[in-house]
Amino acid sequence: MKNKLKALVLVVFGLAVVSCGKKQEAAPAAPPAEISVTQVAVKDVTGYQLFPASIEGKINNAVRAKIQGYIQEVYVHEGQFVKKGQALFRLETNILTQNAAAAKSGIASAEANVNVAQVEVNKLVPLVEKGIISNIQLETAKANLASAKSMLAQAKANYNSVNANIDYSMVRSPIDGIVGSLPFKNGSLVGPTDQLPLTTVSDISEVFAFFSMNEKEYFNFLNTTPGNTLSEKIKNLPEVELILADGVTYGSKGKIETVTGQIDAATGTVQFRVAFKNADKLLSNGNSGTVKVPHYYKDVLVVPEAATFEQQGTVNVFRVEKDTTYAAKIEVIDRVDNMVVVKEGVKKGETIVGIGAASLRNKTAIKPKMVNFDTIVKPVKQIF
Repeated sequence: MKNKLKALVLVVFGLAVVSCGKKQEAAPAAPPAEISVTQVAVKDVTGYQLFPASIEGKINNAVRAKIQGYIQEVYVHEGQFVKKGQALFRLETNILTQNAAAAKSGIASAEANVNVAQVEVNKLVPLVEKGIISNIQLETAKANLASAKSMLAQAKANYNSVNANIDYSMVRSPIDGIVGSLPFKNGSLVGPTDQLPLTTVSDISEVFAFFSMNEKEYFNFLNTTPGNTLSEKIKNLPEVELILADGVTYGSKGKIETVTGQIDAATGTVQFRVAFKNADKLLSNGNSGTVKVPHYYKDVLVVPEAATFEQQGTVNVFRVEKDTTYAAKIEVIDRVDNMVVVKEGVKKGETIVGIGAASLRNKTAIKPKMVNFDTIVKPVKQIF
């Protein structure tokens, strides 16, 4: 029994000695990882800001009925091009026609009264001149004639008013343009106080795209656009592009024409208006899109987007000194085409980690592999 215990102790002691020997043998240090590095560059780049926009025709005229009546005819269809003065709708005129006939009859009656009064005056004039009758009778006859003439003028005015209303029963286009939606059909009762117009006719030979900037964006626009006044700044703005709802860029560039210059209290935004030529009538009233506003940066510091990483709300890169990484905070101006435009934090020509910065740590030894800046920022082509 004692011999077995001695043997067991010897085995355990031997294992302990072997284990201690393995611990004393240090594992060889792993070589530094090969990391792609590049240099901070200075370039001329163009960045873009995108703003949702609504599109309206240059002129949008709401067409309303000037009189109340039932729609008898609709002469146009939605999207049709019409000329100024072209008939769009005809309203019911039966009562108006009856009123016109009555008004015309009133004119005839008033004219007869004028004739009778005039004959009376003509008859009394020589009698007064000969002293056969007093002047009072003549003055009374003249007053009756004046009253008859006044009633004739009123009868003619009534007739003209009725005729005007009959003319108003034919609703015509106020401008050359495209007919919008037609919410009212034959038989609908319409009138001048209706909230909804009969239709809208839009001149779309040129269209306006309206977009808004928030207060921060607006002040940035004021601070970065050359010019002493708002009008000068607008003149100095570059042309902008319009991305349509299907993602296609519109063929013609536009020019920012006006800025409200006042913060909307309800939305906290400032509205901009861009004019686009629309000779082919591809754009129409009510379309939507995205205005693409360029911003040119000349001789600015840039680093690859892939070289940056965020930490506690700040954007950083790794400078490389003596094959060791050192975190550096940078101030970002813009992000353009896989590049970050930098205001400060790095200098031209400094070596930085170009790819894989997010996986590294501060003061990490690396094996730098210099890679061309443009190779890093070049977009990856999609295979399918």
